[in-house]
Amino acid sequence: MATVTYSKASRIYPGTERPAVNELNLEIGDGEFLVLVGPSGCGKSTSLRMLAGLEDVDAGSIYIDQRDVTHLPPKARDIAMVFQNYALYPHMTVYENMAFALKLRKTSKSEIDRRVKEAAGLLQLEEYLSRKPKALSGGQRQRVAMGRAIVREPQVFLMDEPLSNLDAKLRVQTRTQIASLQAKLGVTTVYVTHDQVEAMTMGHRVAVLLDGVLQQVDTPRALYDTPANVFVAGFMGSPAMNIKTVPLNEQGAEFAELQIPLTREQVAAARAEGGDGKVTVGFRPEDCDLVSPTEGGMPVVVELVEDLGSDANVYGHAALGGNSERFVVRTDRRTMPNMGDTVFVKPRTGRSHVFHAATGGRI
Repeated sequence: MATVTYSKASRIYPGTERPAVNELNLEIGDGEFLVLVGPSGCGKSTSLRMLAGLEDVDAGSIYIDQRDVTHLPPKARDIAMVFQNYALYPHMTVYENMAFALKLRKTSKSEIDRRVKEAAGLLQLEEYLSRKPKALSGGQRQRVAMGRAIVREPQVFLMDEPLSNLDAKLRVQTRTQIASLQAKLGVTTVYVTHDQVEAMTMGHRVAVLLDGVLQQVDTPRALYDTPANVFVAGFMGSPAMNIKTVPLNEQGAEFAELQIPLTREQVAAARAEGGDGKVTVGFRPEDCDLVSPTEGGMPVVVELVEDLGSDANVYGHAALGGNSERFVVRTDRRTMPNMGDTVFVKPRTGRSHVFHAATGGRI
């Protein structure tokens, strides 16, 4: 068990001007499950590989349990990594795959047997120990890869998109297994994913990266409720938040016929630092209602309705400032409109998110 600290850690690939990871400052607590999330190319896998010793650290430092590991080889870091592609030895049985790293360490046979059987019990793999990987499903192979990491009893688990090769149903099932397993073992875990639903449901805290720069690190709930900037607001949540830059007046933000009230302080902050008379406002699909035309909503023409069973997502467009802007609203399926209908959308009072039009920072 250990803490992990990135201290201004940077990685610059040869021949590129922009760092893949730029001065990353991040502290991961002992026993914490931290998820690194962001779009493709944001630097999340590079950050993980820097911690594993598979990528050089060009500036700054990385510490595991307050020990500087910046320039140590991977085998000296006491970490275990679970990859996206399982990386199992096809000619070995499940037992042999899980025991392999311990054999290389010259661990005693009795200790190997104890650890492998203990891990197999945790992962419900006992009946598969004599099978070869080709006789296993994708989910079972991923559990073997997890078992191989567990038997090593490392200070830190590193997981690089371990569920991306699984089908949707198995992904949901396996992520709950990984989260409960980590809670049971209590081992510090750094987990990389591009899937923000995975990030929201698994991590104690989530770190959001964009272009190698850490945007925000917080609990899933805090990221969702109080995103630090426009990028985090748009990235976290499915369907994504409705975010639009609209004209600003003394009362608030102008969404066509709809006025979203802002406080005096928000209006003043939006005008500072080159706000240019505009403000960026976001509201989540579930934070608005379909109202009657007399209640002052924004007219939206329905393009698509997704019936999800319990509720529905309504996609449409509205005229804003001479442009056609897309919106999505979540509604009760009993009040689902039809394609082509015009509905009137009104965000709930106090549920809007306000950002500076120029800087993108939260106001």
